[in-house]
Amino acid sequence: MSKPELLQIGPYPEWDQVPLEEAFVVHKYFEADDKAALLAEVGPNIRAIATRGELGADAELIAALPNLEIISIYGVGFDAVDLDAARARGIRVTNTPGVLTEDVADLGVAMALAVSRGVVGGEAWARSGNWAKHGLYPLQRKVTGKKAGVLGLGRIGFEVAKRLAAFDMDIAYSDVSAKDYAPDWEFVADPVALAERSDIFFVTLAASAETHHIVNQEVIEAVGPEGILINVSRASNVDEEALLDALESGALGAAGLDVFDGEPNINPRFVVLENVLLQPHQASGTVETRKAMGQLMRDNLTAYFAGEELPAAVV
Repeated sequence: MSKPELLQIGPYPEWDQVPLEEAFVVHKYFEADDKAALLAEVGPNIRAIATRGELGADAELIAALPNLEIISIYGVGFDAVDLDAARARGIRVTNTPGVLTEDVADLGVAMALAVSRGVVGGEAWARSGNWAKHGLYPLQRKVTGKKAGVLGLGRIGFEVAKRLAAFDMDIAYSDVSAKDYAPDWEFVADPVALAERSDIFFVTLAASAETHHIVNQEVIEAVGPEGILINVSRASNVDEEALLDALESGALGAAGLDVFDGEPNINPRFVVLENVLLQPHQASGTVETRKAMGQLMRDNLTAYFAGEELPAAVV
């Protein structure tokens, strides 16, 4: 039996690339200098797309593949895939939920700790010799016992809140409805009200058209000049211009960000700010989790072409 032909949108680690090429005829879209020419040549033969969460597959790409049957995402986010275009053609879409939840939650909490306690600045203070020359580093802010707000209590938000509970934090959350699996945490329906009661405000909800810029100027300013905003979800959930304005003016105390509009080319306004911790979209970036993500991405493809139930279907 001939191997199905697959369009690979972005690079994968070798431990995923090798088995992917063993199971499929792989066409590397990301390596093509003339992508239109590649699609014209192989488009009719492509039955699957292997992509990443931030790369997705837009309507134009889907339309160029008349025999496409499945889009397998390496990542939990599926907002970069045109789901309407996929549904209209009966194209299945899968992702890799669950396997990256704990790592994303870990980094979210780590960023909150680093921002609150000045970990990055303190390290530079010690390394540069300023400690010896100028004395102790300026006092920072406590984490234990603070009020935390979690916007989006799905898998990742729940794991973030569990970790915050170990710091005896007063935890509240917003979501489309109260969750029966979180009886000990306060449900606050309005994101603005949640932000107003939060010392540290975590953005952990899935991205969609409905959540675009849900963290707007009003929400950001409600977190306040002493507050911290942490985003480990998607950049589109936060109005980046409003966030930058608030960080620059002091209307927001500080932020820890793992995602950005236009990444990896981030707005240069961020770079000069001392009250923001920048991370290169690496919340799931551990060897263990990336191997598990790759395995699930390939398991979805294998199951589809074997006629079996998909392990992690989105559509």
